[in-house]
Amino acid sequence: MQIELMRHDDEQQWPAELKVRALIIDGRTKEFVAGLPHEVTERTFVVQRVFRLNDSLPQESGKIRWQWRRGGWLLIDRLTGKVQSVSLSEFDPEFSLVNWFRDYAAYCGISDDRKKSFAVVSQLGRRKPLLKKSLVSSPESTGDICPVPVWNRTPGRVTFEPKNETKFTYTVRSRAVDVVVEDDDQQASDE
Repeated sequence: MQIELMRHDDEQQWPAELKVRALIIDGRTKEFVAGLPHEVTERTFVVQRVFRLNDSLPQESGKIRWQWRRGGWLLIDRLTGKVQSVSLSEFDPEFSLVNWFRDYAAYCGISDDRKKSFAVVSQLGRRKPLLKKSLVSSPESTGDICPVPVWNRTPGRVTFEPKNETKFTYTVRSRAVDVVVEDDDQQASDE
């Protein structure tokens, strides 16, 4: 179904259209989700949750006003039907655009007070992010800091291109992240 999603920052609200699907497990709707699922293994996948929020004021009477909002990410096991929430550090559903590769999530996150932004790489099953680099820019409005990070397969690398900063790339190794520095040989061949 196509729904109108209310996006907002501190000053204003504006509508955006979003395609929502029901997550059906054992013949029953468990959640509503948006976007394409990312296959983590042959048995599990992740997808972003959407939900309806009661937007009625206490003094209002009559019909309840519902608004659709983006939520966090869900990990679903196809075999057991188990649905669990994925914890992503500094993730903001209205601000962060996540790009998945294997069991890693790369995105730009935002602090709770909305004054700091971060480049983040998280791995499923880990509490702390593998990378949490502070960005120079602070978010002025939703989506202002950086576009979706880009992954490369061999070696596993992720590139962030925040606005008002030079792009940077990190190599992801199992449970660690290293900054990628251009070789002298590569620089010499470029000249």
